[in-house]
Amino acid sequence: MRDNAGGVELLRRHLPSGGNRFRLGGGAPGIERLEAALVGEAFSPHRHDTYAVGITLAGVQTFRYRGERRHCLPGEWHVLHPDELHDGAAGTEDGFGYRIIYLDPVLVRDALGGGPLPFVADPVIHAVPSHLAGFLTNIDEPLDDVEAAETATAIADVLRTHAAPSRRRPVALDMTAVRRVRALLSDDPTTRHRAEELEIVAGLDRWSVARQFRAAFGTSPTRFRTMRQLDMARRLIRTGRRLSDVAVMAGFADQAHLTRMFKRAYGLTPAAWATAVGTAHGHRLIRRS
Repeated sequence: MRDNAGGVELLRRHLPSGGNRFRLGGGAPGIERLEAALVGEAFSPHRHDTYAVGITLAGVQTFRYRGERRHCLPGEWHVLHPDELHDGAAGTEDGFGYRIIYLDPVLVRDALGGGPLPFVADPVIHAVPSHLAGFLTNIDEPLDDVEAAETATAIADVLRTHAAPSRRRPVALDMTAVRRVRALLSDDPTTRHRAEELEIVAGLDRWSVARQFRAAFGTSPTRFRTMRQLDMARRLIRTGRRLSDVAVMAGFADQAHLTRMFKRAYGLTPAAWATAVGTAHGHRLIRRS
């Protein structure tokens, strides 16, 4: 028996049945938790800018990752690295369910005391410490700062344990400089900053900014900014606003631009995502009075 079998059984009791739906859980800065129950083809190819660490609760989850088709069975965990393209579908007609934690790479780096971000080459893990399932049990409750640190540390340790030795030459990092760039993009994601601005903020040339930012945070400055725009868009969508308004408020050129970026990040259109999370007005997404 796997050492997390008891935790899996506890989680499975909370899994909804019938239809495609998401349940967004409570989290903390840099940590999101989600429960999903899906049937058929769930997600088109997409990529996050976070680590995604989840457990299959029911059914068979299949996904293409780094050129191979993978299968994740109940009780098995899957680990997806930031910026790695993947899709997702049910392996049988019965569909599948899972819970997952999305973890900001900066929390992984901090929890491990620096060094390269760990890369887990085989995304399906058959055994993890038993307490890891506990962080996905009561997902509706927000995480305080102590619980957030415990969650990040537990996941970072799992990533380090299962990571393949890095063959890349380490990139020299000025973490203070790239954190300044990250803060600028986070604080003002609707503004497209020129390379000269990032150079001034970082005190580095643009080549070093691009190289060091990716090494530190697992994605590019441009991609990071887009994901923060999409964070804003998701918050607005959940209030029931029209997609055309959401696009403008989140800094996209138009609704079509928002839809393209959203699908690339989450594997679903904004309307499909809104319906799955139970947003008021569903796919109509009309403005509230």
